[in-house]
Amino acid sequence: MEEKKKKIYILATGGTIAGRGQEGKTAVYKAGGLNLDELLSTIPKLHDQVEMDGEQMLSVDSNNVTVKDWIQMANRINELSKTDIDGFVITHGTDTMDETAYFLNLTVKTEKPVIITGAMRPATAASADGPLNLYQAISLAASSEAWGQGVLVCFCDSIYSGRDVQKVNTFKTDAFNEKDLACLGYMRDEYCYFYNKSLAVHTVRSMFDVTQVKELPRVDILYFCVDANPDLLHFSAQHSKGIVICGTGSGDYSEAWMKEIAKLEDKGIPVVRASRIGSGVITENKYFEQSQNCIPAYTLPPQKARILLSLSLLYTNQFEEIKKIFQRY
Repeated sequence: MEEKKKKIYILATGGTIAGRGQEGKTAVYKAGGLNLDELLSTIPKLHDQVEMDGEQMLSVDSNNVTVKDWIQMANRINELSKTDIDGFVITHGTDTMDETAYFLNLTVKTEKPVIITGAMRPATAASADGPLNLYQAISLAASSEAWGQGVLVCFCDSIYSGRDVQKVNTFKTDAFNEKDLACLGYMRDEYCYFYNKSLAVHTVRSMFDVTQVKELPRVDILYFCVDANPDLLHFSAQHSKGIVICGTGSGDYSEAWMKEIAKLEDKGIPVVRASRIGSGVITENKYFEQSQNCIPAYTLPPQKARILLSLSLLYTNQFEEIKKIFQRY
């Protein structure tokens, strides 16, 4: 008896994987130049194994992706997941891929595989990496082993958790990893091999629902460096509902910033301590957290701490409740 083909739905958003430039060159190109049909024509035929359908959601450089686009993606996947589709693939630019992956990891309500992929070289480059990444992402989305794993990033033969993946190189094809944590597994051609699993709360167990959400509370990221002006905190608090500090070392900053952060406690502004280092863990520190509104980011980098704080503020502005959310997610 012939095995039923898996139905995979592809959401194309542009990015380098769909980039067009000078033939053979890798550095100068226009992101999002190819449409979905043109993208699919670049990969080995998978029609014997999967049935593919999809849509062109966006055609942009990923630096132009917005929170409204994230909400649209999450709601579209949630809607389609109720049908007989077996898995999803999102093609995406690499610059903000880790942010999109984490947002969807928190807001998609399905155990079906949701795989994000992209490329470091445009489609017109010599030895473009996009075709293999897309081929493997579709294969991963069709695998029963990817069910219940949360949103995954498939890139350069590796499988990463949407929570922990980070872009770590500006031009190499092996541009992603999970820093202190190992990848979840590997791809070899169309076969996936899982060795690890993310234990953080995600997808169907996540509390975050954006079905009726139009926009998220504004959260700013402030970068601390030597002699950084604490007025930045005052200015940000006038325009945002929360602040993430990209601090030195273990999410650290000056005494001048400590004093300004303490003033924000009475205004109800939560301040999350993250680090500019890129690896390690931020834990509670009574020296830097002298006011109740300070919350450690734990293993989240600043850009992902911003996402979690913004979603948390949809539900609560209580500092202790937000801290508990950061411990779980």
